[in-house]
Amino acid sequence: MRELKDPRIDPMTSVTKVEVAPDLKTCRAYISVLGSQESLDDTVRALKQAEGFVRHMLATTVNLRNTPTINFIPDTSIAYGVDMTHRIDEVIAEDERKRAQAPSEDSSEEGGQLQ
Repeated sequence: MRELKDPRIDPMTSVTKVEVAPDLKTCRAYISVLGSQESLDDTVRALKQAEGFVRHMLATTVNLRNTPTINFIPDTSIAYGVDMTHRIDEVIAEDERKRAQAPSEDSSEEGGQLQ
């Protein structure tokens, strides 16, 4: 990725997963970008245009009979995980705030024994 000089490719781009077909002719490369959805879309478009160069680099580094065709697919799972973590943190903070504001049950009991 660092060899690609296209300004549309975000510097915080990661390949999160690669699935190769059993015949080694095609593969899916899942791409994640730390940034906006627009940045992810631009990066995937640029990678699709640079597929020939990426295949050439792959062919020179990996000894395969056939260099697979690469399908670049946007991966939003990391962004989804971060969003869910923020939501969980918000719910926990809200629960703690409600507990702090609620009167304690110990002070509302008058003797503590039932008759």
